Amino acid sequence: MAQDMEQKYQERLTRYVTAMRKGVPDRVPIRPFVAEFAAKYAGYTCQEVSHDYNKAFDAARKCAREFDWDAVVGNMVYVWTGLTEAIGLRYYAVPGLSISPNTGFQYLEPPEGKSWMQEDEYDALIDDPIGFLYNTWLPRTSKDVQPIGAPSTYRNNLSFVKGGMAMMQYFTAFGPQGAALRTECGTASAIAGIFKAPLDIIGDKLRGYLGLTMDLLTQPDKVMKACEALMPHLLWTALSGADPDKNVPIGFWMHRGCTPFVTMDQFEQFYWPTLRPIIEEIWSRGHQVLFYAEGNWNAHLKRFAELPEQSIVFHIDQSDPFLAHKILGDKFCLSGGVPNALLAYGTPDDVRAYCKKLIDGIGREGGYIMDASAIVQNDGQIENMKALTDFTREYGGYSRSTSMPEIKTPSAPPASSIPQGKKAAGVCVPWDEKLKELPKIQGDADLVKRIWEETDALGYLYIMHCLLSF
Repeated sequence: MAQDMEQKYQERLTRYVTAMRKGVPDRVPIRPFVAEFAAKYAGYTCQEVSHDYNKAFDAARKCAREFDWDAVVGNMVYVWTGLTEAIGLRYYAVPGLSISPNTGFQYLEPPEGKSWMQEDEYDALIDDPIGFLYNTWLPRTSKDVQPIGAPSTYRNNLSFVKGGMAMMQYFTAFGPQGAALRTECGTASAIAGIFKAPLDIIGDKLRGYLGLTMDLLTQPDKVMKACEALMPHLLWTALSGADPDKNVPIGFWMHRGCTPFVTMDQFEQFYWPTLRPIIEEIWSRGHQVLFYAEGNWNAHLKRFAELPEQSIVFHIDQSDPFLAHKILGDKFCLSGGVPNALLAYGTPDDVRAYCKKLIDGIGREGGYIMDASAIVQNDGQIENMKALTDFTREYGGYSRSTSMPEIKTPSAPPASSIPQGKKAAGVCVPWDEKLKELPKIQGDADLVKRIWEETDALGYLYIMHCLLSF
């Protein structure tokens, strides 16, 4: 049985990776990004899977096993609200607490004038992003963390201990979850690691969308310098969680960098110049990036076509799948495109017809992965997801297939255009600074330095994942 499951896993992983590298697998891979849908299918409430990640893991395995999918995310709900409550984060509405237990967690956009970073604080962010996040941003976003200069409290101290230990516990649990998906379900993990664009980070977690749109008009130079200051930190964090085998892509969640959220000029001036170098650097290290292009990115497809061949997988939400195929299809794998509204309100026949349209129109030459347009929540109908799965398995076979293509990373790394700040990425307290506090080291100084830097990086990852992941 274990041998059969491992064979199934290898077949699915090969199918998935072959498609992502623009090859022709034996059939179209099926990789639904299902979040609260998995809870619904497994018989859990949204509260249960957001507040108890073991139930979310169980739901993901049940879907993978019973739908027989090729690849899934170990937990697409992802934001563990037990962790966000331990830290005391203010910007979530939590199922079963502030909203219905049957509603997925909600991100709370800050009101105008009450963003987590004020309009006159760009210089502090630019000068020391990690220091700003710890000293200014986290005390505002957490109900328990005290600002610098205020008296410390019991709850302040607990927020770091509980938050740090909970984050380590949660991230560590993804290893066994990936192994269980492999051994129990024969299913590959769909992504590894996390990335967001610098401009999206400012709009999502720092200035808020309203604040960002004003800043783009009133202080564009500060916005650009802030994007540049964030670049090395976002790159470092993305690579820290990447697949060491370089098979599955880093997940890149694209939010507000497209029209009409920003203008074409703003995309060209801010978004693209601070995104493209990071993608090229990630690709030079052998990792693909999944462009999970939420919204309509039609206006920007030609820019994405400038990226190196194979370097990305482009996921279709509201973009025109046939236009995306025309502009990007020669260089990159495409995924998704089945409207979530169709999965929620259509019939199985409607879903089958749309899947046929996609396979015939953009998937007949390989390089396509079947999925919904966006993450499937609990309005997705079970019979419609079954229709998507069964039809793709039956209709999506190829008469010929290729072996898994080799990755085509550049023979030489790109000329670096990623600015470096005063402190290196991955560092909270530099070793040179720590060394001044220590007595004369009588033993192996390199050993002391290595362990200091490894543990210091844990504090760095904590605040970066508060910013990026939670």
